[in-house]
Amino acid sequence: MMMGLGFAGIFLFWGGLFVLLVGGTALSYHLMASSRVPVQSASLTARRILDERLARGEISRVEYDVLLGRMGK
Repeated sequence: MMMGLGFAGIFLFWGGLFVLLVGGTALSYHLMASSRVPVQSASLTARRILDERLARGEISRVEYDVLLGRMGK
């Protein structure tokens, strides 16, 4: 007569499923939180792009100053 795992099997299945769900949720949260760009970095990047566009002659000095003012600098 085969008994199988019985209650222990049910416990292992649901416990494993719970661990996978909680672990997956925590991993997803960690990956989303680590991919955020800080506001200061984004602002510095925008400034660098403006500097490069001015250097290439894509925008005039007046446009540069207006856009820089909009960034709050």
